[in-house]
Amino acid sequence: MLPDVLLTEEEKAVKHEAREFVKNEVSPELTKKLDRDEIRYPREFVKTLGNKNLLGLRFPRELGGRGLNWTGEIAALEEIGVLGTALGCAFAMPSIVGEALYIFGTEEQKKNFLVPMLKGDIISAEALTEPRGGSDFFGATTRAEYKNGHFTVRGQKRFVVAAEGADFFIVYCNTNPSGGPNERISLLLIEKDRKGVEVKHLYGLLGTRGGGTGRILFRDVKVPESNLIGGLNEGAKIFNRMMIPERLTSAGASLGMGRAALEVAVRYSDRRKAFGQKIRSFQGVSFKVADAITLLDSARAITFAAGRTVDVGYPSARRLVSEAKKCATDAAWTICNLSMQIMGGIGYTNVYPIEKMLRDARLIQIWTGTNEIMSLLIQHEFYRETLNERNPGRMIEMDAQEADKDDEKVYEDDEMWVKGW
Repeated sequence: MLPDVLLTEEEKAVKHEAREFVKNEVSPELTKKLDRDEIRYPREFVKTLGNKNLLGLRFPRELGGRGLNWTGEIAALEEIGVLGTALGCAFAMPSIVGEALYIFGTEEQKKNFLVPMLKGDIISAEALTEPRGGSDFFGATTRAEYKNGHFTVRGQKRFVVAAEGADFFIVYCNTNPSGGPNERISLLLIEKDRKGVEVKHLYGLLGTRGGGTGRILFRDVKVPESNLIGGLNEGAKIFNRMMIPERLTSAGASLGMGRAALEVAVRYSDRRKAFGQKIRSFQGVSFKVADAITLLDSARAITFAAGRTVDVGYPSARRLVSEAKKCATDAAWTICNLSMQIMGGIGYTNVYPIEKMLRDARLIQIWTGTNEIMSLLIQHEFYRETLNERNPGRMIEMDAQEADKDDEKVYEDDEMWVKGW
């Protein structure tokens, strides 16, 4: 497994702390109850994390964080990620929602919401997806009309993780229907106990159970102007920033999930015997382990590299974050499948946790932007970077034997020339 050469001593320490927390503070009974949907939301788990000062590690100490870089948070999140997506998301949500409050929120919003959230005293959720929307963020139909110092919110959001457990939501609303895609959305903070807020439905999920994922209705909810996060109609700018923690936390937790599945399979293959020897000695098994660990280490390297680009503000950070999300979530899914194949039939039962990991892993390729959307962003950003490079490298095209044959370098048909042919 890739050594922690990419981490500072402080980051290694917080990783170790998170590992000890997972080993000693989280009982197997909790994860089992979550998967049986016997827990609606793991509020006590979040509170325990807050008590241990393990929430929102990137934020300043005066607000309740630890002032770490992204790499430190990813290192901790990998350890939390072995618990599955429900608990991984519960750990990550203060970092995601906290980004909006810390970067764009008022001092009052930070005091009243960010600080207690990092203590685990209150629970947050992000309400983004709509029934008709999916990846079409700018087509949001949830309306927020401003008049006399407050907004009136009408609409609904679905697939909201922690819809059941949250005390407040950050909600993307259409506040300027006639504006362009980047000028019509605003972000509002809406407390759950406001009149007109209703958790209408909790979804029965294949995996990621116990996270309180549901649909929320907003029926003429009155929201004061002081709950506007950032400027009016500046939701697009906030959204673009928010996709960094959304996708990096998905990548970080995926590392833990993939690692956990592989460790289960490796321990099993070192004990299970067939044809008189341990099955790890068979090439069909050992090569799957090799493929899995290579995928995992590759995903870990690109995820930590993406965190570093965000920390230092590299222009390519947007692309690297998308690559990390796509690479790490795809790797986790593949590793879970390889692990199940290594274990054979017993891996398909609930005697081992591989089947649960497989169910959890399927979602992470969909949420926070599907991996198809990641591919769209990656290629778009790379075209932009390559074609606008101010100091490009060697023009390798000129190394071709007949590079001077400009008349053969036809990029589009000349209509007049074709007619003359």
